Amino acid sequence: MKKILFYLLLGTSLVSQSCINDNEDPVPVIPSEGVSVKPDVRGAAQPNQVWIDFSDVDQDGQPKQTVNSRTDWDLAFYAGAEFKVVLNTSIMMAAAKIPNIADIGAVKESDVSNLKEQVQVANFDSDNTHYIDDVKGNFPSGYTAIEEIKANAADNAVYLVNLGKELYKGSIAHGSAITGGDERGWMKIQITRQADGYKVRYGDLNAVGDQIKEVVIKKNTAYNYTFFNSKTGKEVAVQPEKSKWDICFSVFTNIIPGAGSYVNADFVTINNVANVGAYEIKITSGSMVDAFNKFKKADVDDSKLVYNEQRVIGGNWREVGPSGSKVKGDVFYIVKDASGFYYKLRFVNLTDDKGERGHPMFQYKAL
Repeated sequence: MKKILFYLLLGTSLVSQSCINDNEDPVPVIPSEGVSVKPDVRGAAQPNQVWIDFSDVDQDGQPKQTVNSRTDWDLAFYAGAEFKVVLNTSIMMAAAKIPNIADIGAVKESDVSNLKEQVQVANFDSDNTHYIDDVKGNFPSGYTAIEEIKANAADNAVYLVNLGKELYKGSIAHGSAITGGDERGWMKIQITRQADGYKVRYGDLNAVGDQIKEVVIKKNTAYNYTFFNSKTGKEVAVQPEKSKWDICFSVFTNIIPGAGSYVNADFVTINNVANVGAYEIKITSGSMVDAFNKFKKADVDDSKLVYNEQRVIGGNWREVGPSGSKVKGDVFYIVKDASGFYYKLRFVNLTDDKGERGHPMFQYKAL
């Protein structure tokens, strides 16, 4: 089991190759419908998050891509009615309530030394799922590692936050993906409500008095979240407006039931918080491309659309592991955006022509 987890954590795999002998006739390839899109994930360290809006296209039919570095932000503050705070899953963040502490200034690093050993991602401990957010992405109602911020300021706990990992800067073998580099460190944080937003107090584990920083984050209902970088102390632009993206390519902290959290490269989420739905179609016979081409709007089954799970696509579109990495040849997806428009999409590439991971390509078409 640990060997399997190891490969999942590193995303390490070989790319399947095939060839045609000179004296063999090539198998006819059925051209696929739709526009080919190459999300700017930027290689095997997968440094970028890429937010894609299917309906906002340029003169070549290419959908708009909004790109940020995975380390641009730490925390996302929900802009809806609830007061929820989400960790950056793409850099392996985690958080836990510090027991028996009400004053953030009273926390010292020595107080949390044992807790630091537990608040980890992908450490082969099944209990580490307590320290990450709801992997389904249902944050307005679902579980978050930092509990919903309560109206009574005194009821909000002080949290230990594992800031996750920096981007990996070393060389990576073709066919592999390494999703995390150096440790980003730790902070303590206490969040309360502030009128139409949040008041955040945070600092290094031994910070006291004026060393504890304070910032107010206001809700902007045009967006799902307001994003914040604790290292710069500033809000940052990350996601587009909530109705202006459909899917995102990113590294993702996921769960293996019974084995705890682990990290996925090449992951695709849907904008379920803004009512984007999707479902998978699995082809059991015949050509997947032929089935994809023939699929029309009349074939959509609205009862299969899933709106309460951001991982509908997830990593299901590809196979990775010790035996190799490849795009699955028997699945494609239907996506319904927040405006009610339908799209079909299929994945074509996991790597570039040199076999380097982090160069996905998909094709999609409006129905």
